[in-house]
Amino acid sequence: MKLSDVGLDVVKTPRLVKLIAFAFLSISTIFLFNHFSDSFSYPSLRFPISSSSNVTEAIQTDITSVAAVAPSPPPRPRLKISPPPLPPTVVRTGIIDENGAMSDSFEIGGFDPDSVDELKSQTGNSSVEEKESPEVGFRIEKLKLCDKTKIDYIPCLDNEEEIKRLNNTDRGENYERHCPKQSLDCLIPPPDGYKKPIPWPQSRDKIWFNNVPHTRLVEDKGGQNWIRREKDKFVFPGGGTQFIHGADQYLDQISQMIPDITFGSRTRVALDIGCGVASFGAFLMQRNTTTLSVAPKDVHENQIQFALERGVPAMVAVFATRRLLYPSQSFEMIHCSRCRINWTRDDGILLLEVNRMLRAGGYFVWAAQPVYKHEDNLQEQWKEMLDLTNRICWELIKKEGYIAVWRKPLNNSCYVSREAGTKPPLCRSDDDPDDVWYVDMKPCITRLPDNGYGANVSTWPARLHDPPERLQSIQMDAYISRKEIMKAESRFWLEVVESYVRVFRWKEFKLRNVLDMKAGFGGFAAALNDLGLDCWVMNIVPISGFNTLPVIYDRGLVGAMHDWCEPFDTYPRTYDLIHAAFLFSVEKKRCNITNIVLEMDRMLRPGGRVYIRDSLSLMDQLQQLAKAIGWTAGVHDTGEGPHASVRILICDKRI
Repeated sequence: MKLSDVGLDVVKTPRLVKLIAFAFLSISTIFLFNHFSDSFSYPSLRFPISSSSNVTEAIQTDITSVAAVAPSPPPRPRLKISPPPLPPTVVRTGIIDENGAMSDSFEIGGFDPDSVDELKSQTGNSSVEEKESPEVGFRIEKLKLCDKTKIDYIPCLDNEEEIKRLNNTDRGENYERHCPKQSLDCLIPPPDGYKKPIPWPQSRDKIWFNNVPHTRLVEDKGGQNWIRREKDKFVFPGGGTQFIHGADQYLDQISQMIPDITFGSRTRVALDIGCGVASFGAFLMQRNTTTLSVAPKDVHENQIQFALERGVPAMVAVFATRRLLYPSQSFEMIHCSRCRINWTRDDGILLLEVNRMLRAGGYFVWAAQPVYKHEDNLQEQWKEMLDLTNRICWELIKKEGYIAVWRKPLNNSCYVSREAGTKPPLCRSDDDPDDVWYVDMKPCITRLPDNGYGANVSTWPARLHDPPERLQSIQMDAYISRKEIMKAESRFWLEVVESYVRVFRWKEFKLRNVLDMKAGFGGFAAALNDLGLDCWVMNIVPISGFNTLPVIYDRGLVGAMHDWCEPFDTYPRTYDLIHAAFLFSVEKKRCNITNIVLEMDRMLRPGGRVYIRDSLSLMDQLQQLAKAIGWTAGVHDTGEGPHASVRILICDKRI
C-alpha cells in the first residue's frame, strides 16, 4: 500500500504510529514463539487491506483477536522426517568396445577358477560367480591358441578378404594396411621347435632355423650371398644383391665416395628401402649408425622377419600410395640397393616421398642397374632419374661403379628459383609434412622450414641430449619450458631405468629388440643408451597425443606413428621387451584395452617381458588380462612408495 493512498490527516496522527509499532512488535513476538514451539499453535495473522479509510480499524481488530484468550489447541504431531535416499550404486561400466562406446560386457569368456579365487581373496567377497558381476564389469577366461596358419600373422597386412575387394593394385595397394573389422581373439602360437633367440651380436650372423622356418629366400637369393642354411641355423654371410662381397666392403666404398657422410657422427639415422635380410643395416650398427630397414610383405615376405630375428631395427612398410609412418627430415641417409622401385613413375611421387623423409643436406644412395649398365632401356631410366632429381634440386655428388649418390639442398632457395611452371611444384604452405597416419603421398616438393629447423642437428652422441630446434615446432601446450620438459623427462627415465637395471637385472636379460608404446620425447630409449644396454628401441608416438616424432629422430633415435586401436605392422615374436608408460589410462577412452594387450602378446617374443607403468585403478583389470593370456604377472610399487597412485605391472611370457 502506497503512502499516497492514505489520507494525510490519518498518517500524521501519533496514535496511528503507536498502533502500527505495537502491532509489528506483537506480530514478531508471536512469530518467533510459534517457530520455536512444538506444543502450541496460533491462529494465522491476517492483514486485510481494503481501503485507506479502514487501515486503523483493521489493525485494531487483529490486535484484539491476538490478545483474546482462546482454548489451547491440541499439540501438533511431530513430523517423521525420513533420511535422504542413498545414492545409486555405482556400477562399473566395463571397457570401451570396438565402436568406442562403453560396454558392460567383456566378451572374452567366464572366470577361470584361479582368477575367481584370487578375486575373492582380494575383495573379501565370497559371492563372486563366473557370471558377470557389477563389481567387476568384465569376465575372463584363459584364451586359446590360434590355428597354425596364423604363425606369421600381421592383421592389417594379411586381410585377404579386404584385399580381394580392391579395385586396383597397380601401385601396390594390396601391400598397404587394410585392418580387419574383427579383432584377433586368440593367441598366436610359435612355430614348432621354437627356441629362445640367439643373443646379439651373435644373432647378426646366425639365427635358429625353427624360429623362422622359411626357405624361399635361401632358394632365391642363396647365390647372392644373402643367406644360407647350415643344419639347425640360418647363416648370414653379409652380402646383398649389389654387394655380394659383403656389406662392410660396400660401406667402405660409400665412405670413400662421400667423406662427409661420417657414419656414427653426422650420419646417425638411415633408412634402407627393400632391405632384404637387412645386412646393410646390421653392419652399419657397428659403425654406430641406426638403420631402419623396411620392405613390404611381398613374394619375399619373410625378409623383415629375418631382420628382426637377427636383432636389426626393421618394420614392414611399402612405397605405394600412402606416406610412410615417419616424419619429415627423419634420415640423414636413405639407401636403395636393387629395391625394385620405379622412382620416376607418376611424376616422381615415390621419390618425392623419399625427399620428404630425407633430412636437409642428407644423401640418397642408389645402387641399381641403370647406374652402370648400358642397355637402351636402362639408359633411358637413368636419364629420367637425372631429369627428375635435377627438377627437385638434388645434386649428383658422385657416380662410381654401380653406386650413385645425390645430396638434398639445405634450404628452399633452389626450389623458388626454378622456372615458372616447373614440375613437380612446391607443396602448399599449409601442408603438414609430419602428418602421416593414413595420409596419401603428394606429388609436390615438401618445403623446408624457413628457420632451418631440422637441418642443424648436433652430431652424435651430443644430439641425444641437446634439445633440437624442432622442439619448438611441436604442437603442444608448453612453449617456453619445452627444453626443460624434455630434459626432465630424460632425467626421470634415466633414474627409472637405472632402478630397473639394478633391481630386475636387465643386463642379465640380454634384451635386444625393444618397443616403447608411448615414447614421448624418447627419454626411455635415451636412458637405455646412456646405461650401455646394447639394444635398439622402436619409439611409437600414438596419434592420440602430441606428435613428438620429429624430436625423436632429431635425437638420433628411430620410431613411427601409430594408433593402438589397430594392430602394428610387424611380425609376431618381434620384441624382447615392450614398455608402456601411461598408455592405457589414455587409450582406454577410445580403444579396447583387451585388444591392445592381445596385440602386445602377438608382438612379444616367448621369454620376453612387458613393463606397464600406469594408474593404480587399471592394475586389477590389466593383471587379470595378463593372466588370461598366460603371462606371469605381478604388480609392484614405484619409487614413490605404496601410497602413490601409480603402479608397475611386470609380466613374463613363458617359452
